Amino acid sequence: MQVDTVVLDVDGVLVDVADSYRRAIVASVERVHGDTIAKADVQAFKDAGGFNNDWTLSNAAALYVLASREGLAMDVGAYTDEIAKRGGGLDAAEAVVERALEDDARERVYDAWDPAELRTVFQALYLGSERYAEIEGGTPPIDAPGFIADEPVIVTPETIERLTEDYCVCVLTGRPEAEAEIALERVGLEIPPERRFTMDDWEEGKPHPRALVALADRCDAEAVAFAGDTLDDVETATNAAEADPERTYYGVGVLTGGLTGEEGRRKYEDAGASIVIDSVNDLPDLLEG
Repeated sequence: MQVDTVVLDVDGVLVDVADSYRRAIVASVERVHGDTIAKADVQAFKDAGGFNNDWTLSNAAALYVLASREGLAMDVGAYTDEIAKRGGGLDAAEAVVERALEDDARERVYDAWDPAELRTVFQALYLGSERYAEIEGGTPPIDAPGFIADEPVIVTPETIERLTEDYCVCVLTGRPEAEAEIALERVGLEIPPERRFTMDDWEEGKPHPRALVALADRCDAEAVAFAGDTLDDVETATNAAEADPERTYYGVGVLTGGLTGEEGRRKYEDAGASIVIDSVNDLPDLLEG
């Protein structure tokens, strides 16, 4: 892969979010609705597509919990498979529930479902009380230290130095801007605002190609490697190649997020990844080689 531009996802690539964002999904659904999914089940939603935003994933998980109480006869695997068949995302999750339940049961589910409360609780758990007041404003609904403190750094200083010396490095993440800045400061990666896309910068979200193509434009790139930890990241690179055929885009699957081991490698390859690596720290040698 001969590239001049490297685009990095944050979660699962630069920092490990198994005990932060993914933990917040599980815990927020339980606090609001009294039951939840297993943390291991989060990956099934990610694989279904359309859940790059963890608030949206929390909503879909809560919808599953509530629908199961009303007779939804599916385990999480079957539920997320049906979501994938409908194109992924929250709209698809709602379509699955609407098809599976009778009118009265469906009405009870939607009466109990509270996406706004889920988001508020999620942010309080993830950010903690002090950061919640700074970023969200107001008093948090619960007092918590914040799961954000439990994000081990994956990327090494050497990797950052090698990438930033040789390539136009950008960041493309589903995090809100303020939370992206916290992670980038933690790992020691300085990226100018014009070479970053966060949740606050675009409505479409991954796997829509607009942000990746825009970053390629800003770097005047000829060839781009985009390293991410989900199938949506790989699809983003594939979609960018279709939308912008004058450039070359490589989707690089990283095995430090929810997709791991040989099964994760196979899923990336089936999704069209150009290459799969164990860690972002393998990327400089790969590109130089």
